[in-house]
Amino acid sequence: MREAGLIGVHCRRPRGMTRRNPAQEPAPDLVERQFTPEAPNRLWVADMTEQATCEGKLYLAVVIDAFSRMVIGWSIGDRPVADLAVDAVNMAVWNRRPEPGVIHHSDHGAQYTAIAFGRTLKEAGILGSMGTVGDALDNAVAESFFATLETELLDRYNWSSRQALASAIFEYIEGFYNRRRRHSTLGYVSPLDYERRWDLTQRSHDESKQSIA
Repeated sequence: MREAGLIGVHCRRPRGMTRRNPAQEPAPDLVERQFTPEAPNRLWVADMTEQATCEGKLYLAVVIDAFSRMVIGWSIGDRPVADLAVDAVNMAVWNRRPEPGVIHHSDHGAQYTAIAFGRTLKEAGILGSMGTVGDALDNAVAESFFATLETELLDRYNWSSRQALASAIFEYIEGFYNRRRRHSTLGYVSPLDYERRWDLTQRSHDESKQSIA
């Protein structure tokens, strides 16, 4: 590789974006590293990452359905503020229309302990949950997504502008990751195909119950 002028892309070390606000009370851990719900809209996980561009850093907040690993909400901005987390959740709620009781799991970042964010969860009927401080395994699904994003997109290019990076992230999430990227944890199908298969199975099961009744 050296002779050919090639450089491998590796998963980077955690960037340490989590900045806890000691004045805010964190939510309890309702997940305890159990990231395998039996259906969609039972457990959502969330996190933020950052990426440098020639214009400065760009920040990305995501909400992922742990059932299918689908990114159901996301938001991009030039500052790591609570509004990013709020906008990502609002997008997830608009996309999924969940019943009350879905769990939203995150780290202790100030964005997720902010009063405005807690109000957003409460108004949507969502239960807040947080892992322990500084342990990536307590939010493993979100950490895995960002490792994939960094390896397959963020670290492959030098980004000339925030707009160029934002456009690339949009294409990656909506055009590739959700629709076409295969996951070993999903039996090597994409998040969209995994949910479609589950939906078909549920419909078949419901029809069988109705025919028996």
